[in-house]
Amino acid sequence: MSEKHISWDWEIKNKTTWLGASFKELYSYKDLLLRLVRKEFLASYQQTLLGPLWVILLPLLTVLTYVLVFNKVIGISTEGFPALLYYLTGITLWNLFSDIFLGIIPSFSQNAPIFSKVYFPRIIVPLSILLLHCVRFSIQFIFLLIVLLYYYFIDKINIDSGTLLFSIPAIITTAGIAFGAGLFFSIITVKYRDLLAMIQFIMRLFMFLCPIFYSLAMVPQKIKWLVVLNPLTSQFELFRYAFLGKGSFSGIQILYSVVGMLLLVIGGVLLFNKKGDQLMDVV
Repeated sequence: MSEKHISWDWEIKNKTTWLGASFKELYSYKDLLLRLVRKEFLASYQQTLLGPLWVILLPLLTVLTYVLVFNKVIGISTEGFPALLYYLTGITLWNLFSDIFLGIIPSFSQNAPIFSKVYFPRIIVPLSILLLHCVRFSIQFIFLLIVLLYYYFIDKINIDSGTLLFSIPAIITTAGIAFGAGLFFSIITVKYRDLLAMIQFIMRLFMFLCPIFYSLAMVPQKIKWLVVLNPLTSQFELFRYAFLGKGSFSGIQILYSVVGMLLLVIGGVLLFNKKGDQLMDVV
């Protein structure tokens, strides 16, 4: 009797790997990934008066508050640029970081019942959150471009199409930092749930360490090192330079941010995949 070669579609092992799933396996779940993004996007605006318009309205209301408080009341300089455009540039990139980071943190604990019943690469869930907020950011980015063109046509600013390309690495690096950091804290907050409230409080303080409503050039020399230590600082300055042609950053600072982003993404993915099974009994 001749032996037949048996090929397996699935192989269940008793150990969790650091990588969790191969790129080929992740690609096979692309339909699930897109369905999760679509479901979350539609669910976010069900039974609302304005629907997806909130994606633009919320940052616009924030910017108007900044204009009133920081520009009109406190009198912080916008370096000769229209206050609305100046603050909108900063808040658009901040929303990308904040939404991805805070969205990914509860992703493990919220989806634990699904993880325990159905198999699929768990990294799909935070990836869907990343894509969801990238879709929202793209809408805000288009709105920012419209505001930029408006001020260009009324001769308030000049536009250099070449510098606009610098916004791409700033977006990728900022999203990567948020994704990697979110994965780290998604594991930590499963075991220590009270950290979630602390993180939300720290995010409000961390916002002031990012040059959103001010530029790095305005920071006093004695505390500038603290702001520069933030890997997002150079990305905000680079993003502002892309739209307004003015920003304080160096190649070393950009490299520091990119290396930090790569370490966070790689470390976050490995930790999320390795520790996920071990925390199922904790949830």
